[in-house]
Amino acid sequence: MGWPVAHSRSPVLHKHWIEHHGLRGDYVLLPVQPSHLEQALRGLPVLGFAGCNLTIPHKVAAMALVDHVDPLARRVGAINTVVVEENGSLTGHNTDVFGFIQSLRDAQPRWQADAGAITVVGAGGAARAVLVSLIDGGAKSIRLTNRSDAKALDLAQEFGPVVQFVAWKERHQALSNVALLVNTTNQGMQGEAALALELDQLPPNALVSDIIYVPMETPLLAAARKRGNPTVNGLGMLINQARPAFKFWFGQMPDITPELLTKVQATF
Repeated sequence: MGWPVAHSRSPVLHKHWIEHHGLRGDYVLLPVQPSHLEQALRGLPVLGFAGCNLTIPHKVAAMALVDHVDPLARRVGAINTVVVEENGSLTGHNTDVFGFIQSLRDAQPRWQADAGAITVVGAGGAARAVLVSLIDGGAKSIRLTNRSDAKALDLAQEFGPVVQFVAWKERHQALSNVALLVNTTNQGMQGEAALALELDQLPPNALVSDIIYVPMETPLLAAARKRGNPTVNGLGMLINQARPAFKFWFGQMPDITPELLTKVQATF
């Protein structure tokens, strides 16, 4: 469910896994206006759905509309997966937390969250999931910056001493001595302006992650690659967040195979 939702690659993932596991079912796009979200969610059990995913702009609003919210999702402050329980009640989960950290581990198997300081750009729903993911992974120091200083400051205070607020005007200096840089904003997405961030002070071995996957290489990742930094785009997060969602619905954790990657990449 989303508004809009036509851009989603999730059907490619779940249709592949449904077929691979020999299940009878389908995964469909449900364009739902915000004003109709509660009606749409309450229709899931009646229509025989195992659950649904939620994307922009429903991830926060849906928390107040489901019957139960998983403790991890409550910490994040957003849900992206809804499960229809046997009694017809709805439980909200957040699988973006798993999806982000696993995408880094897939790309850099030796990467550790406590390897050094981390800078996160952005203070929206995606940033919340990334922060929880990094904190639970063992991060000791996270510098948080955002075009709106007030939003970044509020988020840093909410998540406690591990997360330190950095004013937007000081964002370039916030890259010194970091082991990881993460962009959680839409800057660099197709149709959007590039992220205004100078990489001069970024260590040459720092990992650079951008949760955007359209395009596969954002201006940020292109600039980092040219400097010699290892990079990770958002495709891994997209695929990995889908895996626990599938398990919630069908009881089986699906694999990421070359065949699946080929199918997804063919959509770009």
